[in-house]
Amino acid sequence: MPQACALLFGALSLVVAAFQVALVLGAPWGEYTLGGRWRGALPVAVRVLPGLSAVLLLFFAVVVVARAGVAFPSIAEFAFTGVWAVVAYCALGSIANAFTPSRRERMIWLPVVLGMLVLSLVVALS
Repeated sequence: MPQACALLFGALSLVVAAFQVALVLGAPWGEYTLGGRWRGALPVAVRVLPGLSAVLLLFFAVVVVARAGVAFPSIAEFAFTGVWAVVAYCALGSIANAFTPSRRERMIWLPVVLGMLVLSLVVALS
């Protein structure tokens, strides 16, 4: 079960990271992120935030997959405790997405981040 959860977490992370990269490249989805403050493409100066988010998500996916023993055995020891940072991040992300002023952001990302929270928690507790 933890391995399946880790793989699903990894897949969701890739999807969310792809969304973030698209924002960096100028996709007109500003109202689906960062509280929906910007309609259309994000201002160039703001695009660094989704870029950092994409990198962080990919790192988190590696940690979760390593913790479940699916891949990256060289960081298994780090992942044993590092996975709790992923759980905390997903918990905070769930709260942020629950209270975002952007209805569209909330409708799309709250279920995704809640799912990632549950999946990472299953892996962390395994």
